[in-house]
Amino acid sequence: MKSKVLLILTILLLLIPNSKMAAEEIAFREKLKEFISIALKNNPELLEANNRIKVSKEIPSQAGSLDDPVLRFGLSNLPVNTFAFDEHVGTTKDITLSQKLPFPGKLGLRTDIANKNVGVAEQSYDDLKLRIIRDVKQSYYELCFVLAAIEITQQNKKLLEQFVTIAETKYSVGKGIQQDVIKAQVELSQIMDELIVLNRRKETEQGRLNTLMDLLPQTPLNIPHGITQSSFDYKIAELQKLTEEHRPVLEQIRLTKERYQVARKLAEKDYYPDFNVGFKYGQREDGRAGGVGAFQDRPDFVSAFVGINIPIWYKTKQSRKVAEQSYRVDVAQEAYNKARNQIFLGIKELMDKEAKSSETLKLIKTAILPQARQSLESALAGYGVDKVDFLTLLDTQVTLLDWEIKYHRELADYEQTLAALEQAVGKGLF
Repeated sequence: MKSKVLLILTILLLLIPNSKMAAEEIAFREKLKEFISIALKNNPELLEANNRIKVSKEIPSQAGSLDDPVLRFGLSNLPVNTFAFDEHVGTTKDITLSQKLPFPGKLGLRTDIANKNVGVAEQSYDDLKLRIIRDVKQSYYELCFVLAAIEITQQNKKLLEQFVTIAETKYSVGKGIQQDVIKAQVELSQIMDELIVLNRRKETEQGRLNTLMDLLPQTPLNIPHGITQSSFDYKIAELQKLTEEHRPVLEQIRLTKERYQVARKLAEKDYYPDFNVGFKYGQREDGRAGGVGAFQDRPDFVSAFVGINIPIWYKTKQSRKVAEQSYRVDVAQEAYNKARNQIFLGIKELMDKEAKSSETLKLIKTAILPQARQSLESALAGYGVDKVDFLTLLDTQVTLLDWEIKYHRELADYEQTLAALEQAVGKGLF
């Protein structure tokens, strides 16, 4: 009888609501923000993307610079029979300096293309940040579910151990049946097996979350209680508008299209010639022609030149380049439409999932769990006066356990859905 009273009191204590939920929720949210901050600071994939931006920012100034001038040294008209610099009047030591000059506007367009590439890299980085935040949140919520399931299962393990003790006691004094003992032992064994599985999942999820923060997978994490359902009151049209305004991947495609538009302008510039200007200085030695006659004072020579390329193959080269870039613009536009449609579809699917999950949570929280607790209380009352058999009480307790775990599973799934929705929209919503 004493063990029966202890069992009833233990179960009733578990049915008392927790009064510290508000403070725990604040600590829970703050810990999540801390993990996100650490991941955004230390995640290697994010640091790699940031370094790509640094690389791309070094390119515009290069693209807008002229080619290096060419300095050339040479000899002209040196007689091969004597190799004398003062024998022939036309012998010169030449110094040539030349510079290639692209047609006006080309350097600016090349710089613009490089700057567009910087923007593309930056938008890729921002989209990666959104994915990292989503992954941290989803891993965090999954770990929270596992910890809640472990806690609930451990509490029920203690209860089942008392169930086993009571069943064995009653059976030993001839007031119970062996079936009760076996059933309680089976349920206890199942609970112990579930704890093994849950603890393995805990290590896995903890390792995944640590990896996102660039920590060793085995690093211990302190996860506070306090996960609660976030409120959601957005309309799909509102989220679609936010997506077009904030989702980096869409801006990335827009910038890619603009880059191709600039590249098309640059290709059109190739119809016009580039220039190559130069200066040549020829130094001559004083001497006598043929080594005889009067001594001659030979002045040096100065020459200048301008060269241009002639785009005579424009039909197979320049025109095709313009067509190529035009098609690239069309490709980018359709890529934008495709990406937007896929994101919009994803948002619709996530909102449907959120609505279903929200209804399920409401049903479990306001109907199923209260009913399960009431059923357990009723079974306890009946068991206390021997009007309810042991197996009924056991099944009632197991049912409550299953629904408590299902509620936390559904709650974690709900928050994970909202995390994915934030990433799809490209903006924090909660």
